[in-house]
Amino acid sequence: MAGSRPALLSVQVTPTPSDAFWAKSQVTFKERSLRHGHAGRVIWFTGLSGAGKSTLAIALERRLFDAGRQVYLLDGDNLRHGLCADLGFSAGGRTENIRRASEVARLFADAGLICLAAFISPRLADREHARRLLPPRGFIEVFVNTPIEVCRQRDPKGLYARADRGEIAEFTGVSAPYEVPAHPEIILRTDLDSVETCIGRILDYLGHLEPPVTSL
Repeated sequence: MAGSRPALLSVQVTPTPSDAFWAKSQVTFKERSLRHGHAGRVIWFTGLSGAGKSTLAIALERRLFDAGRQVYLLDGDNLRHGLCADLGFSAGGRTENIRRASEVARLFADAGLICLAAFISPRLADREHARRLLPPRGFIEVFVNTPIEVCRQRDPKGLYARADRGEIAEFTGVSAPYEVPAHPEIILRTDLDSVETCIGRILDYLGHLEPPVTSL
């Protein structure tokens, strides 16, 4: 039928073929950093549905853009409309979803942008894979540690209610686990602090992290 979405796939990632070679750019990471006035990196927001990841990422994107930073937001739901539209929500589908998002985020960072990635990303191994794609200090994990009781009360998309009725299988926090980050760079509580306070903490962290562009 015209306009119908593609069938959801059970994805198995195949190894990179031996005849696929990485094309090395003549523009260096340092040159891009000097052009933009800051280094490219990934700020990865993780937490339960309704924790406030997208709200914080959207607000941070605005603040960074207004401050003259080159920044772009990758939101989990947005990618599900295109790049990851063929994926389901099984364990394999979730892992492949985060793998694709991680690769896209890495490319944005390599281009010198600050990439804000907002994904539930429930598996520790998937987030660690994303971290390993970036150089030291290039990956900042922000754990939005909002209690599930608060997320349930918010339930902006009605997903917890649907999961409780059995309409959504393998829903994180209800019928599927969420693995808490081991060593996140930043922990935020949107149930205790305002959006502005949380954004201020991230900006403070970035301010201490960012060296003068002339020394990159």
